[in-house]
Amino acid sequence: MNVEKIVRRSLTGFALAGLLAVGAWAQSQGGSGSGTPPTPPSTTGDVKQDTKDIRHDRRDLRKDRRDRNADQRDINHDKRDLAKDRVDRNADQRDINRDKKDVASDKTKLQSDVKQYGANSKQAKADRRDIRSDSRDIRHDRRDRNADQRDINHDKRDLAKDRADRNADQRDINKDKRDIKHDKRDRWRDRGAHSQ
Repeated sequence: MNVEKIVRRSLTGFALAGLLAVGAWAQSQGGSGSGTPPTPPSTTGDVKQDTKDIRHDRRDLRKDRRDRNADQRDINHDKRDLAKDRVDRNADQRDINRDKKDVASDKTKLQSDVKQYGANSKQAKADRRDIRSDSRDIRHDRRDRNADQRDINHDKRDLAKDRADRNADQRDINKDKRDIKHDKRDRWRDRGAHSQ
């Protein structure tokens, strides 16, 4: 029994020694004399690809910033247009109110002149001409006011669209910044793997 145990233990020892020798031989073959492990070809390619990705993302970032700035200029322009159109619309409304007062005043004067001078008198005819003229002014001012209101609505739509564009560009900028950060981290990791 003792002999059998001794033989088993010695065979197990030989097997372990053989495994250790094979492992040591495999490690020495990996270094192949230079003392440093070989660089896997994919690691250098990954660093180059990460550098390209960073350059590409930086170009995207610059482009998105230009787009955002252009959209901000459009927003500012639309705000100025909107303010100008509101001023124009309000001026037209004041003209309408003033013309309505003139018409009311001319009608009162017409009634007075008809009583005093007659329905076909020179004064009554002049009052009727004033009323027609003021009525034309009212129609003209209403058309202007409605056109200004359409401009205001158009400017509001443009403003909303430009704000949406600017916000989309800002989201793109944020995404590009994240991409650059991730690519830098990947490049750093790949360089670390390359140096080991």
